[in-house]
Amino acid sequence: MERIHCCQIAGSAPECAPEGDAIGSIKSYVSRRRTKEIPEATENDIMSSIVFCIHHKEGCKWSDQLRRLKGHLQTCKHDATPCTNLCGAQIPRVLMEDHLKYTCPLRRTRCEFCGQDLSGSDMESHSGCCPLEPIYCENKCGHKLQRRQLAKHKTNECTKRLVSCRYCLLQYVADTLPTHQAKCSRAPVPCPNRCELTSLPREELESHLKDHCGSMLNACPFKEAGCRFKGLRGASLERHLEESSQQHLVLMCTVVSRQQNQITSLKNALIKMSINYSGTLIWKVTDFTAKLAEARSKDGMELISPPFYTSQFGYKLQASLFLNGNGTGENSHVSIYIKILPGDYDALLRWPFAHSVAFTLFDQSEKACNIVESFVPDPTWENFQRPSKEPDSLGFGFPRFVSHETLKKRQYIKDDTMYVRIKVDPSKIVAV
Repeated sequence: MERIHCCQIAGSAPECAPEGDAIGSIKSYVSRRRTKEIPEATENDIMSSIVFCIHHKEGCKWSDQLRRLKGHLQTCKHDATPCTNLCGAQIPRVLMEDHLKYTCPLRRTRCEFCGQDLSGSDMESHSGCCPLEPIYCENKCGHKLQRRQLAKHKTNECTKRLVSCRYCLLQYVADTLPTHQAKCSRAPVPCPNRCELTSLPREELESHLKDHCGSMLNACPFKEAGCRFKGLRGASLERHLEESSQQHLVLMCTVVSRQQNQITSLKNALIKMSINYSGTLIWKVTDFTAKLAEARSKDGMELISPPFYTSQFGYKLQASLFLNGNGTGENSHVSIYIKILPGDYDALLRWPFAHSVAFTLFDQSEKACNIVESFVPDPTWENFQRPSKEPDSLGFGFPRFVSHETLKKRQYIKDDTMYVRIKVDPSKIVAV
C-alpha cells in the first residue's frame, strides 16, 4: 500500500493545518477522484493510505492509515491545544507545562521572598522590585540585605559610604575616617606643656610651642655658642639675656676663633688639592698690556707664578716674570727665572738640585714658532742648594728671555694674554 503524507494528499491544505481542515481536504480529494479525475479510486482506498503525522517536521514519528490520523491528533504531544488558563494561546501539548509555569500571562505564581500570590504579568513587574528580596550593597561593602533596608544602610551603616571629617570637613570613605582623623591637620590636640590653651589644631602645635606657649622652657639664643640656660619664655629669658651679655660675648669670641681656624684649615686643604705635582707648569698671564705698563712705572715689579712640584714628594718650585726686564734685560726684554722654595720633603731629597729646566713662550698663531730657553743647573751654584727658610731665595733664569720687539712680530700676545710653560726634567737633558 502506498505511504503518503496527509498534506500531500490534501494538496492545497497547509502542512500545519488543524486536523479538521486536513480531513476535509482529503474528503474533497476523494470526491474529485470519484467524479472526474480518478473515478476508479474509492474513499476506502484513500482512507487506507499510510500517512505521516502533520507534525512530522516537529519530531512526531507517528505513521499509520489516514483514517486513524484524527484519533492520533487527539493525543499527539506536538499538536496545539488551547491554554488551560484560557489566556487564548494555542500551545503544543509538549510545551504546555512550561507555558503554564513561565509564560502564560494568566498563570499564578508566588514570590519566593515576600510570599505574595501574583499573576504572570504582575510577577514580571514585581520581580526586581520586591522589598524583601536580599541584594548586595551597591557600594561593594560586602553586605547583603533586603531591598527595603538598602537606603538606610547606605546612609547610616555602609562602611564604604562617604563621610565628612568633622575637623577639616573633607569627605573620606567611612572605614578610612579613623585613620585620617588620627593625623588630620585640623584635629584638636592638647599642648604638651599644659599651658592655659587646652587644645589647638594639630597643624598649629609646632608654631605654638615655638612662639606662643608660655609654659615651655626655652633654651638661650646663645645655646650653640655654649650657654646652657633654659627658662620660660618672657621675662625670665629676657632677664637672663641682660645679665649674661658679657658671658655671651666671650662665648661668641670663642666660636669665631674656632671657625677662623676651621676656615684656615680648609683653605690649606684646598690649596694642597690644587697644587701641581707634574713637574710642568703652564702659566697664563692675563691683562698683559696693563701689567707691562705698571712694570714700566714701578721698578722691580715681579709677577709670581703658583708653586708647583716636580713630583708628589719632590722639589717645590716657583717661576717669576719681570715684564719690563731685570738686570741686562731691563726696559727692553721680558725676564724669567725659576726659584727653589722650601718644601715639605727637602730633608729626603738630593742636593744640590740637578734637574734640567726649560722655559717656553707659546706662539698662539696657526703656524707656531715658540721661543724656548733651557739650562742644566751647575751644582756649584748657590741658587740650587737646599733652600733656607728665608722668604727671598735666589732664582736663576734668563734676564733677556724675549725682547719687547719680538713680542710684536708674532702672536705671542693674543687677546692680551701670554702663555709660558716651565718644564723640569730629572734626566738632565736640555729640553726644547
